[in-house]
Amino acid sequence: MTLVSTRTTNISLLACLLLVLLRVSIGWQFLYEGLWKLETQKSAKPWTSEGYLANARGPFRDYFRSLVDDPDGLKRLDYDATVARVEDWKSRFESFYALSEDQRGKLDQMWQGSSSFRARLDSLPAGLEQALAQFEPSRRYKTGVEKPAVRYDAKTKLLTANFRLIGEEKAALDALAGPNPAAGEAGAAGEASAAVPSLTPEEQRAWWKAVDRLYEESGKLGLRERLQVWLQEDPARLGQVVNNRQERLGEIEVYRKMLDRYNSEWKTARTDYQFQHQDRRYADLMAKRAELVGPIDGSIREFETKALGLLEVSQLQRGQLPVPFAGLRRVDLTTMWLLAGLGLLLILGLFTRVSCLAAAGLMVLFYLPQPPWPGVPEPPGPEHSLIINKNLIEAIALLALAFLPTGQWIGLDALLGRFFGGGRRRSGGSPSRPATPLAAGAPAR
Repeated sequence: MTLVSTRTTNISLLACLLLVLLRVSIGWQFLYEGLWKLETQKSAKPWTSEGYLANARGPFRDYFRSLVDDPDGLKRLDYDATVARVEDWKSRFESFYALSEDQRGKLDQMWQGSSSFRARLDSLPAGLEQALAQFEPSRRYKTGVEKPAVRYDAKTKLLTANFRLIGEEKAALDALAGPNPAAGEAGAAGEASAAVPSLTPEEQRAWWKAVDRLYEESGKLGLRERLQVWLQEDPARLGQVVNNRQERLGEIEVYRKMLDRYNSEWKTARTDYQFQHQDRRYADLMAKRAELVGPIDGSIREFETKALGLLEVSQLQRGQLPVPFAGLRRVDLTTMWLLAGLGLLLILGLFTRVSCLAAAGLMVLFYLPQPPWPGVPEPPGPEHSLIINKNLIEAIALLALAFLPTGQWIGLDALLGRFFGGGRRRSGGSPSRPATPLAAGAPAR
């Protein structure tokens, strides 16, 4: 075999070396990308294919988007679905880290919210005892539950309430100690109906501070309560119906209509102008989605972060909470391990033909979600392609390698060939010809 061959039936030594180098280079890129993605799974921002699949374009858009659990965020805007999702995470978290009773109680309080609220008060002035006993919260609680009340526990030095205070109730409590200069008009309104005992300025300030703290604590909702407000009670999000008539369209319904309009117009878009118009619609759609889904996602992440803060060092050593192998997680893990595994096989030259074919198929799957075909809008980014892009070029290169014995030239396939068949003799009694052109100097078949 010559270094550079001019015969069409021969593969030169240099061509063999470059083809092996191409196989190893592609294998290295696969291996590194797979290992990097796997390593990010231990970080706060693990890699996921969600964004790439959710923004799929072209004729296979619906299929690739269906691989994402909630591509448009509509499930997160459904109260029952979101509560079920969080409760599933909470159950797996408790089981995996073997939480103690105290930890479970704190986690439940973070989820369900507190049923009582406390504020530090070193002492209750004598003049406030009777006034506090006569304090009546507004009538907004169902009968059959514990009577709403504010009490002072002298042993623990805590001012407690078994209900959530609203503004007028805070103003009424402030007024028990006299007009609160910081309360403004609300304090003046409460003062008119309150019996004001004779307290020193220090006692007044201590009382107002405790009431402020009690009001602040009672305003802290558990995650489930916040979800209920956002997804079941907030008229701005849900709209307003009066006498079976829609008086106001909610922001969630506005988002649904924007999404339906975008999806229907997407299917009929053909010209550059229509695609540009769709891109503007998409930007508005993403802004509305962030406005509605963002607070929900942020609150869930905050809940999960606070839950991790409950763990002891021995519990943290168990590692990260495993994610169920289903839906998008299955797609992500399969992609990461295929990249790493196929990359390693290509570098080693082991099962080279099958590895090249499998890697080419994987690159085609990377190509199809956003193919640069005529009539398909280009994805955002600096790259511009028509029909052929880097993914398809790599797939074609891998297909070419699949039909060349590069693993026999340099790779473990050569060792396997010798081990399983290289030592056999032909019928004439002479040794078989070596399969490696680099070693034998013979033209590739």
